[in-house]
Amino acid sequence: MSLKVNGERREVNIRTSETLLNVLRNRLGLTGAKLGCLNGDCGACTIHVDGWPMKSCLMLGVEGVDKEITTIEGLENTPIQQAFIEQFAFQCGYCTPGFIMNCQSLIEQHPDASDEMIQEWLESNICRCTGYQEIEQAIKSVLVRKQNSE
Repeated sequence: MSLKVNGERREVNIRTSETLLNVLRNRLGLTGAKLGCLNGDCGACTIHVDGWPMKSCLMLGVEGVDKEITTIEGLENTPIQQAFIEQFAFQCGYCTPGFIMNCQSLIEQHPDASDEMIQEWLESNICRCTGYQEIEQAIKSVLVRKQNSE
C-alpha cells in the first residue's frame, strides 16, 4: 500500500489488523510516535492525520491510505518545539512528541485558543513527570508571538 507520510509517498506492506503506530515504527522506522497504553488514553502515539491530532494506536494502518500523515519527524523547527525547550516543558521526554503534535494542531486549528480550550486539549495526553504548567506556558508563548506578528 502507499502512504503519504511527512510529505513523502512511501510504499509499505500492511497487515489488515496492523495499527498505524506499528506501521510507522516498525515498517517505516519513524519511532517518534511512542508506544504507550495502546488504548488511546495516554497520547504518546499522537500524530497528525489531515492536520488533526490522532492517536495512531487507535487507527489501522490501512486507514492511512489517501490521508496526509505527519509525525514528529515531519515537523521541523516549529515554534512549539522551540517553546517546549524555552519553557522546560518536558522531563524524561517520552510523552513529548505526542504533546508537541497535539499542541501544534491546537495552534493551527485555534490560534485564539482560550485557557479553557488549552486545558481541554491537553487532557488527551498524559505526562507522569511534569505538571502541565510548563506545557501550557509553551502553548501560550507561541500563541502570543503569533498574534503579535499578525
